[in-house]
Amino acid sequence: MRISSSSIPRVPLPVTSSLSKQIRRFGGKRLAPRKMATSVHLVVFSLSRDSSNPVELDVRFPADYSQLLEQAKEATELALKDKKQLLDIEFPTSGLESVPGDGEGGIEMTESMQLIRGFCDRFIVPEKATRTRVFFPEANEVDFARQSVFGGSSLRLDYLTKPSLFEDFGFVSKVKMVDRVKPEDEIFLVAYPYFNVNEMLVVEELYKEAVVNTDRKLIIFNGELDRIRSGYYPPLFYPKLAALAKTFLPKLETVYYVHNFKGRNGGTLFRSYPGPWMVLRKIGGRYICLHQQEEMPSLKEVALNILPSA
Repeated sequence: MRISSSSIPRVPLPVTSSLSKQIRRFGGKRLAPRKMATSVHLVVFSLSRDSSNPVELDVRFPADYSQLLEQAKEATELALKDKKQLLDIEFPTSGLESVPGDGEGGIEMTESMQLIRGFCDRFIVPEKATRTRVFFPEANEVDFARQSVFGGSSLRLDYLTKPSLFEDFGFVSKVKMVDRVKPEDEIFLVAYPYFNVNEMLVVEELYKEAVVNTDRKLIIFNGELDRIRSGYYPPLFYPKLAALAKTFLPKLETVYYVHNFKGRNGGTLFRSYPGPWMVLRKIGGRYICLHQQEEMPSLKEVALNILPSA
């Protein structure tokens, strides 16, 4: 099933005070669903070191978001069969060839919400819907989701943080995650926890208090974890967040990942579990695999070493 404007419920949104704040966060306006391109057929090939003939790989780079969501669903199912509990799905939402910053932040979050609904429709079977809890960053966002993209869904919608009296200055109230979880919960899906620096800390708390030593699974969807991996948050000012790079992120299995690099030596870092990490370049309408390895390379290594030398 592809995501289109016809598959997302159209619900009139009453402009309450809390929803007004939510609209401000989502770019200051209500946003229509993105149309998914389906006209481009892209195939991944790998160039062998000892042969000039390309060899087709098992996983093809997606031609559109419908294919991407299907690949992400299959990668997630394979990881769960391998007893993985903490999973990460990461890809651009402003276009399959876009890079961070191409889209406005609020618009990207709205598009992520639509894509999360599409992922859940594929991945969560109906009888599991009431045992799946989708966490959005803020309480107001849950209201926005219920009245728009997730209208009519049986999925349990919840939040990581809630506004405080000082919301306009960027302060939010911490939520005790153990109080948010219900005994029947089996899967937690956390939606784009990067807008506020405290959100990922709450995700770690959720993992420690409600997933460790249980059969539950936690999936992070577009958490922009590369910011933490790359040292974007200085340890001097964000010691707890910076520490996650050593304490929390190593526990993650990145089951599906797309990150694009623009410029003269542009390309794409791609992975679909259980396959290897591949550095791709689009040539003549096809994606060529320039490099692959089992462990995730850093973005700096891809940009400065792998792509320029290919």
